[in-house]
Amino acid sequence: MDADMLREGIFALKTRRFGKVTEIMISRLAKLQKAKDQFHDLYDDVNRHRAEVKFSVVAKKAEIPVNEDTVLKCIEQATHEERMVPFAGWRSYEFDCNIQQVKRGEFDVLYYGLFFSDAIFIFKIDSGDIGPQIHYSDKQHKGNVGEGQFHINQDILQFHVDRYLYKRLSYQELLDLLS
Repeated sequence: MDADMLREGIFALKTRRFGKVTEIMISRLAKLQKAKDQFHDLYDDVNRHRAEVKFSVVAKKAEIPVNEDTVLKCIEQATHEERMVPFAGWRSYEFDCNIQQVKRGEFDVLYYGLFFSDAIFIFKIDSGDIGPQIHYSDKQHKGNVGEGQFHINQDILQFHVDRYLYKRLSYQELLDLLS
């Protein structure tokens, strides 16, 4: 496997498998251990912190919206349309990455991030700092008390980079880390 194959595979992974890959990445980068219970992803034995891991791939907005008339065309086009966004030109794209199912009471530190086509950006924020400044909303689903979400898009990405950037990786560095 080379770095390009790694990137293509990551963008093709579905939710649970993608999440497990990001947990392994953070575990190795931050030297974290297995979770103490099912309510967080990893544990920091040194600082005694529960860690949660949330990531998204950055994809530009699809050209054709899904509706009654376009549904089949959208499905067909999904395997052919190149939607990866490079960090090098992120300001030129419209994208929306949803960091969801954030249960601040269940962890002490959140590692979250974005997979661009040319780089991986990893952010780190204490649970107590998750609030309006990152556009956090605790109203993700009706009745889900204590669970929320925030979005990272072209309008707020720079804020996250300036304040919460933990690490930037190339796909080759990620391949080396996972090998």
